[in-house]
Amino acid sequence: MNNYLLAAIAILISGNITSTGNHQINSADPTLRMNKLKNEVFINLTQNILPYWSTRMIDSRDGGFYGRINYDDEVFPDEDKGGILNARILWTFSSAYRILKDTSYLRLATRSKDYIMAHFIDKEFGGAYRSVKEDGEPSDTRKQTYTQSFFIYGLAEYYRATGDMEALKTAKELFNLFENYALDKETDGYFEVFSRDWHRIHDRLIGESTIKDEKTMNTHLHIMEAYTNLYRVWPDRRVAERLKNLVEIFLDRIVDPRTSYLICFMDKNWNGTSAMDSYGHDIESSWLLVEAAGLLGDQALWARVKETSIRIADAAAEGLQSDGSLIYERDHTTGRANTERSWWAQAETIIGYLNAYELTGKENYLDNSINCWNYTRNHFVDNKKGGWFSSVSESGVPGRGDKAGFWLCPYHNGRMCMEIIERLSTH
Repeated sequence: MNNYLLAAIAILISGNITSTGNHQINSADPTLRMNKLKNEVFINLTQNILPYWSTRMIDSRDGGFYGRINYDDEVFPDEDKGGILNARILWTFSSAYRILKDTSYLRLATRSKDYIMAHFIDKEFGGAYRSVKEDGEPSDTRKQTYTQSFFIYGLAEYYRATGDMEALKTAKELFNLFENYALDKETDGYFEVFSRDWHRIHDRLIGESTIKDEKTMNTHLHIMEAYTNLYRVWPDRRVAERLKNLVEIFLDRIVDPRTSYLICFMDKNWNGTSAMDSYGHDIESSWLLVEAAGLLGDQALWARVKETSIRIADAAAEGLQSDGSLIYERDHTTGRANTERSWWAQAETIIGYLNAYELTGKENYLDNSINCWNYTRNHFVDNKKGGWFSSVSESGVPGRGDKAGFWLCPYHNGRMCMEIIERLSTH
């Protein structure tokens, strides 16, 4: 029997023992509450998320992984395969192997890495395609900075788990392409979209409204995330400099000094062009900033990041609801809110507020984390067919959106589970 299955059985037993004890004591004791959280996400990771993606997504006909599964768990084998999806699958199974040591996850991580190297990496101009057809031929050859960042992230994680030098070499090459082509050498930061041969174009691919939206919070967040993971495995001085620069961009440009919300869209000179606040990105950035600054080891930067991280978490709490969930976003010009609950935003809420608790020891943050997990467990987890629903309505009804696709992957929810397992294993 695999070690992780033995651990899951032990966790189920301990969880049952805990649940039959004094509920008031369990609710009041942070250690018991965190252990219960760790037990439950471990089970969801190893008995739901990873098995769902391991069994449902493998494309045995054309190689790699399918491009889409709908709400009814119908597979679409002729759908294009998105770069974001495939890079995130690579990260997820690489990280799962590194943490859980199950070789079945290594086989899937290697399958993903081999497919990416064969079909997504552009051998002529460098970088990775945005998508390929079901047979692996390129379908969208644009070089989107957001997409590229996840290839750095996933390839660095594969190297971290396996020591594979081809993966690290490719991640380094992508880093150099970013610094040569995507970097705005006049006013700093990174531009969004390029042609196959790295000439800048102004296509709007992640919510930009006008041509003035030249820089986005979302892209910078995931470049920072990617550079953090690259620096873990390649502690190069230039990577450190660029990672520190990204952290400072958030502190000085992207975090609104008045409200502590993240500014979603900006022009070339960092002037805000949007009043929309994305609560999920707020809470996600609060812990990714801490992760980056912690690796850099700069005490002055760390002090700034810690204080800013808590301010962001407090601001994002505006999106928390009495049922424990986090709504999607709010337009602060009109006051209009999108009250949909999205799978990825719940995952980031759970880890983001646990991070705030670890920084401060204040139990209201732990409450936020656990309450959101309880909502997620009860509403997002598909206990009949496996996996997670992609959205839930204000009244708690799952939406009929896809369960796997261009943006829908095991990365946010899988990462949340693995972050909690790693963090709370030391408690």
